[in-house]
Amino acid sequence: MFLTITTTGSADRPATDLGFLLHKHPDKVQQFSTSHGTAHVLYPEADAQRCTAALLLEVDPIALVRRSRGKGRGGAPDSALAQYVNDRPYAASSLLAVALSSVFASAMKGQCTARPELVTRAMPLRIEVPVLPARGGAVLVRKLFEPLGWAVRAEPLPLDETFPEWGDSRYVRLVLEGECRLAEALRHLYVLLPVLDDAKHYWVAPDEVDKLLRAGEGWLEDHPEQRVIVGRYLARRSSLTRRAMERLELERLAESDDVAAGELDNAVDEEVDTEEKPVPLAVQRREAILTVLRSAKAARVLDLGCGAGQLVGALLKEGQFTEIVGVDVSMRALHEARRRLRLDRMPERQAERVRLLQGSLAYTDSRLQGYDAAVLSEVVEHVDLPRLPALEYAVFGSARPRNVVVTTPNVEYNVRWESLPAGRVRHADHRFEWTREEFRRWAREVAARHGYEVSFAPVGPDDPEVGPPTQLAHFRMTDEDNSSHRGGGSRREDSGRREDGSCRGGSSRRDGGGRREGGIGGGSRESCGSREEDSGEGSGAGEGGGASTTGKEVAV
Repeated sequence: MFLTITTTGSADRPATDLGFLLHKHPDKVQQFSTSHGTAHVLYPEADAQRCTAALLLEVDPIALVRRSRGKGRGGAPDSALAQYVNDRPYAASSLLAVALSSVFASAMKGQCTARPELVTRAMPLRIEVPVLPARGGAVLVRKLFEPLGWAVRAEPLPLDETFPEWGDSRYVRLVLEGECRLAEALRHLYVLLPVLDDAKHYWVAPDEVDKLLRAGEGWLEDHPEQRVIVGRYLARRSSLTRRAMERLELERLAESDDVAAGELDNAVDEEVDTEEKPVPLAVQRREAILTVLRSAKAARVLDLGCGAGQLVGALLKEGQFTEIVGVDVSMRALHEARRRLRLDRMPERQAERVRLLQGSLAYTDSRLQGYDAAVLSEVVEHVDLPRLPALEYAVFGSARPRNVVVTTPNVEYNVRWESLPAGRVRHADHRFEWTREEFRRWAREVAARHGYEVSFAPVGPDDPEVGPPTQLAHFRMTDEDNSSHRGGGSRREDSGRREDGSCRGGSSRRDGGGRREGGIGGGSRESCGSREEDSGEGSGAGEGGGASTTGKEVAV
């Protein structure tokens, strides 16, 4: 990754003044450590007539992967290779922009203690970036730089010079020529390099708005492509983009009225937080699941892979759901769910509605048969692909709830999270992540094999290019299978309970035998000689089925 800055001068104003402004001596080669590699500053030429400073950034692709989030195994197709083989070490991007702001921090701020008079001097500059990703092509490059006074030459680079019929790549060779202050030129590059790449290698936090406005001071307020610049720089995060646009408009109005921006923006007490908070994706996902369950009129619900019990808690708040069973292979997760739900303090009537069971979805489990609905929320992607057919049969072939709700990440949306390197999965334990087409193909095949119908819905903002961040499938048992399910469900349920021996507390007689089953909620228990009792549940351990019929081999 390479960038050069060249200026010309004379005996009265030597070109080597560039070294004072950059705070880098022309006779030295200097190295600087960055979070993803090493930056080198050197001067290929330096005399009174012409001086060129070069910034060479060596990106370590291994460090780029190791220092990024999502270190799990697996990923999208070709992700294992894409982590290490990509354009990040060669093409100018946000990595180079961050290196500019770090290595040339004083120059970008317009500070020069040794020669302060140089800071305000406009100087002839030529800036060259050999390889620049330009999503929008040479046309967008000119639209961004020409309004700032630069003469722009953006030459598209061919995909392969040996095969010209393949056409041009999305990269250009950029040359900028003009006369301006060095600090302004560096700020232009700091903002516009990642804008052209349309990507960032780090998480775009709210403080990025302040960084953008500081670097854009004096030129961004009136730039004709302001909205494109702000949207791309802030990774299309709508709340941040809206905040930045509002502040830019305020600056413009303040300048036209010749007053400080603070004098105009005084209608709201700063101590009062009036900003509408974005709804977290996890909350949107739970609400989407609840909407499906409400419409399906489900009363008895399984949360398969319940984790710490967030969905179980949401289900308990609605009276429609009379029996809720959370299942997870992790006893630690079940203990955390019990703590979060406060089952030991829950009223007995409420506690009778919920059970927490240990079990693996890689094995059939008679305790899970006969329910109105089952939820697999962000679960399937944690299962190794060769084990997925076992989960499919355990849920759709053996348990056979009337409705199944499955949610899973949409890997196409990952490009909208700039902190996620290309090809990486969202969570360390994800074995894979599906595209929309891959998920729909799998869901339709599962439905066809097991007598279900399936429909799909987006969860979260539905991007017109890459779709929503989460995809949802709702499986409904077909009428024929549903009739069979209703006719034989009670026998399956009773036999399953006799085999498992589990018991629920309370006065309900759903099993037909009048037995009271021990629950986790702390209600009265009656010994049934069950394996749950043997494993400690009958004595009040609470997690239900510590030695379940499913074993403990696979974490789901």
